[in-house]
Amino acid sequence: MMKKIGRKKEQGTEALTIADRLGAAVEAKLLEKKRALAEEEQRRRAAQEERRREEARRREEQKSFAELLEESELDWRKFK
Repeated sequence: MMKKIGRKKEQGTEALTIADRLGAAVEAKLLEKKRALAEEEQRRRAAQEERRREEARRREEQKSFAELLEESELDWRKFK
């Protein structure tokens, strides 16, 4: 009987969350760190997207006449 009561008490203490065990100050620091990492990730993705756009713009500017002609949808047969 005593073993069952002891187990229930142990299970009750195991049900505590990490926030309960760490304390409010540590929890606040962890939440702030999480927010900062999320912001950094968002900035990194935005910078990566901007680099990709800039690279695409440069490629478009550097195309040769043959490449532009090949991409053109104009058909010389229509203007004959």
